Amino acid sequence: MSQFQLFVLSDFEKWLNVQAVSRLIKLVQNHHTYIPDYSHFHETNHLALQQSMERSHLERGFTSIAQHFTIFPDGKILTGRTLNAVPAGIKGANANGICLEHLGNFDLPEPNMNPAQKETILKMNALLVHKFGLEPTENSIVYHRWYDLSSGKEIPEGQTGMTKSCPGAHFFGGNTRSAFNQNFLPLVKEEVSKLKDPLRKSAEFEAVGIVTARTLNVRLSSSASSSILTTLSIGTPVRIFEEMEGWYAINHSRSRWVKKEFIEKVNKFLKN
Repeated sequence: MSQFQLFVLSDFEKWLNVQAVSRLIKLVQNHHTYIPDYSHFHETNHLALQQSMERSHLERGFTSIAQHFTIFPDGKILTGRTLNAVPAGIKGANANGICLEHLGNFDLPEPNMNPAQKETILKMNALLVHKFGLEPTENSIVYHRWYDLSSGKEIPEGQTGMTKSCPGAHFFGGNTRSAFNQNFLPLVKEEVSKLKDPLRKSAEFEAVGIVTARTLNVRLSSSASSSILTTLSIGTPVRIFEEMEGWYAINHSRSRWVKKEFIEKVNKFLKN
């Protein structure tokens, strides 16, 4: 089983600020669990519910729990899949995504959402777009409902496809793009405006690359003798901030380095 960490919102913000994420992040996904729902939550069983979800995901053939974070009715947050791993959340939107699972069935009317959970959901979306230098829009914060389950393609407003209702027909007033822009997005923008640090700009990085090695070591400095901090799997997109003697820095503070020969520069992950 994975090692999960439980946070209250204030501690989660401190934890997130010091996380070094090598993947290129362009999307924050919002989901609801549907099952388990509020009837399964008993204030102290956060870990038991998370472990149950992970067992279910492993039985479906996933490598670990699908989501990066689970937000519970009491507003607490439990970590899931490591941030440097691609989630198993939305077909077509996983490579550059962070996956949030909000525990509950929000196909039911929204008054069933606890205020503490509502606050955490809004603040987490704000913290994540801020950390990864994203402007909060419908292009950076997404609902599962907007993607076709078969093709993984986005479904334009007003068109139909094979979809889930996730994150719920009554999630902050609805799961459509128009409901998102009217109800959810203004609240997230308000939370972003409260953050003290200036918005990090994704343009800080020089290029985007894809890992070509089956497993690639990420080191503390541009040296083969430097400490290994984590590993990245083949196909993982990364941001390139600097090149130095056959190495690429893949974070803005230049404290995460990979061998240049195992990175292929690409442009397809960059949006105009």
